[in-house]
Amino acid sequence: MVTDPQTACFEAGIKFGTLYHQFAGTPVSPASARSLEQAMAEAIENQPYCESVSVDILDDELDAELADSTADYTELTGRFMEVEMRIEYEGVTVQTKMEMEDGYPLMRLVSVE
Repeated sequence: MVTDPQTACFEAGIKFGTLYHQFAGTPVSPASARSLEQAMAEAIENQPYCESVSVDILDDELDAELADSTADYTELTGRFMEVEMRIEYEGVTVQTKMEMEDGYPLMRLVSVE
């Protein structure tokens, strides 16, 4: 039998999978970063049990990527963003975070209460 904390963690994983794979590859520029952050957060918050989403597109990383480019934009990948989510399911709250670790966008559980 699956427990409520296990289900809450599963829901967190579903939200991260949706966020990352839905938006990876989206064109992003310094001018569009804020609106993309908001669109991503609002899209994921529509899903069941998702209480909050915070998406931060990292301006310094984006600027560094574009510094030697002839283009005014690049494609969104995990290295350009940090994400936090709070999932609530049947009295269980799951806090999650995605950030780069050793060159990989690691999605992890921060706490299960």
